[in-house]
Order: sequence, then structure tokens, then C-alpha cells
Amino acid sequence: MIDFHGVYPILATPFDDDERFDEASMHRMLEFAARIGVQGVTVLGVLGEANRMSDAERDAVVRTAVQAVGARMTVIVGVSHPGTRATIELARAAAGLGAHAVMVAPSAEPVPGDARVAEYFGRVCAGSPVPVVLQDHPASTGVHMSVPLIAKIVAENPSIACVKAEAVPSPVKIEALAAAMGRPVPMLTGLGALYGHFDLEKGSRGYNTGFAFPEVLQAHVAAWEAGDRALAWRIWHHFLPLIVFEQQPGVAVRKEVLRRRGLIANARVRHPGGALSAGAAEQLTAIVERVLGGADITRPLDVAEVLGAAR
Repeated sequence: MIDFHGVYPILATPFDDDERFDEASMHRMLEFAARIGVQGVTVLGVLGEANRMSDAERDAVVRTAVQAVGARMTVIVGVSHPGTRATIELARAAAGLGAHAVMVAPSAEPVPGDARVAEYFGRVCAGSPVPVVLQDHPASTGVHMSVPLIAKIVAENPSIACVKAEAVPSPVKIEALAAAMGRPVPMLTGLGALYGHFDLEKGSRGYNTGFAFPEVLQAHVAAWEAGDRALAWRIWHHFLPLIVFEQQPGVAVRKEVLRRRGLIANARVRHPGGALSAGAAEQLTAIVERVLGGADITRPLDVAEVLGAAR
């Protein structure tokens, strides 16, 4: 079983001007992830615009990720689908392409019910050849899973290896889940790291999110695990304005940051997703300057250097 801890960036799916999958840009993101030494990556999450892609395109993304970094880190694939059978088939396809784990979230139903959500996870876990990351993200799914429901699902499905905790207030829920789950299942923070420090205080073991500076999250987790709470707070607090700005709805801001970092060639969001407005782009420029000063963002950030320059 994978020991989920550390940093697992959610990767954007890069497209060219014609909205075709840009494999070269995906390679750059993957090699950057390997260069900075994260524990794994997730493809085809919300940031990956998976719901706007065909099955063939999904396979191309998974194949690219596995071939590029699968021997060096964990590759997680988002496989959530409104249909249970379709979710299972997507999980099997991802596993067949070499993915190490799949990420699964429930879908809203006209007549919601805990029993049906539990059935969904039970069938998916039984049908998946690889471990499952349970994603609790009601903002995107419309499904509010209670602590007792998640604890029941975890107890009944040993293949659930991690909980991605994104239901606010996330620190409270992480603490409650840690007490309620009958076995020690690691929990990772999402939501763009918005509540990251508070989540670590309550038991999160790291990050599984799309913040475009994952090396900052690495430094945050490293300081926390080393017991330097003051440094951990300083890192998170310093970068918080950028974290907050990136966490606006949609993926346009984050894709533009990735473009400015030189990791993707084009910040194109697939239609009907919207592009970044000129005003928001100006704000982004100002925030990057305030937070990072003159740092070269096309290279891995030296977090200590950025903090030192801010004194």
C-alpha cells in the first residue's frame, strides 16, 4: 500500500490554441515535478479538466505521465464519473496504463442518500485494481459526506489508502475523521493549500493540490515535520496572498501561472471554461511581484531565499 504523505501536485492538462492536448508541455510539468522531488502527481483532477476530455485523450494523459515519471513517483489518476460502472472502467483503464492509484469522488443524485454513496465506493473499490484516494470535495461534487459516512466507507473498503480532505471547515473535519476512522488512513490537504497550515495542525500529512508552486508546499511540510512550527507558519503566511488569488473558481489563474513559469506553452482553458481577464492578469503580476520579488519563477524557488529577501 502506498504511504501517502508529502506533496502530490494536481497537474493541469495543457492545451494548444486549438484545444488539443499538448504533450510536450505535460512532459515539462512532469519533469519539473521529478526535479523538485515530490512524492507523486495527480492527473485528470478538477484542474486537469477531465470532464472536458474524451476517453482517448484521458488515456494519452495517463500514458504520458506513467511513461515520464511512473518509475520515479506515484501517479494518481482521477476517474470519477456519475456512473458507477463507468468509474470502474476508468479505474481499470488507468491501472492498465500503469497508474499506481486512482482518485474517486461521488456525484450528486436527484435523491441523495448515504447508502447509495457507500454502495458507489464499495463497487468502485471492489472493481479497481489499484488503491483508491477518496476525494471529499463538496464544492465540486455537490455531495456532502458526513464523518460517520466516510468512516463507514473506509472501514468497509481496505483499498481506500488516502482521504483527500477538501470539505470546509477542513481542519475540523480532518480532526474528526482521525478520531472516527477505525484504521490509520492518511489525509492530504487540497483546496489549493488555502487552509494548509491549519490542516497540518489537525493531522493532514501533506498536500494533494494544484498550487502552482509545489516547492513551497514541500518546504512547508518539511518545516512542519522537522518540528519548526515557526518556520512552517512563516512559509505558509508569506505565500498566502498568492495561494488565495490562485484559489478563485476555475482553472484560468493557475494555468496562467504555469505558463509564466514556462511549464506550459499556453494557458488555454477548454471551452466553455473562461480565460483570465486582463484585469485579473494585472493583479496576478502585482501579487507575484509582492510575494516573490525578483525571483526567477521559471526555476524551482529557493524558499529560504525568498523569505530572506522579504525581511
